[in-house]
Amino acid sequence: CGSHYEFVIEEFCLTRFRLDMQELDQSQWCSWEDTAKFYEELTNCTYLLASNMNCYWPNRMVDEFFIQVHRRYFHNCSMSGRRLRDPPNRILGPFIVVPILVTVLMTALVVWRSKRSEGIV
Repeated sequence: CGSHYEFVIEEFCLTRFRLDMQELDQSQWCSWEDTAKFYEELTNCTYLLASNMNCYWPNRMVDEFFIQVHRRYFHNCSMSGRRLRDPPNRILGPFIVVPILVTVLMTALVVWRSKRSEGIV
């Protein structure tokens, strides 16, 4: 594999990926649900071309190719690839309320037991 493989993946795979990504608004580029199909097609394209040209896959050129793709399209995305947001209140609420209630109940129990010291042996 050499520069011919690099040229082919840019001509065939990257051109298609660019067109697909242009269909999306830039605010959707970090949404994995919106970009997964395009990214999978890009990955499969590089693999199929490598197979047809008797090249190893993945290889150094593919790694550099995907690094460039990530620098261009995904540089502002979080590490998980998803937009970060708070969980819904029905999920977040118990994680807040339960520790508060346990703290209040344990404090009340300690105070109540310290006032009833006569029965302790």
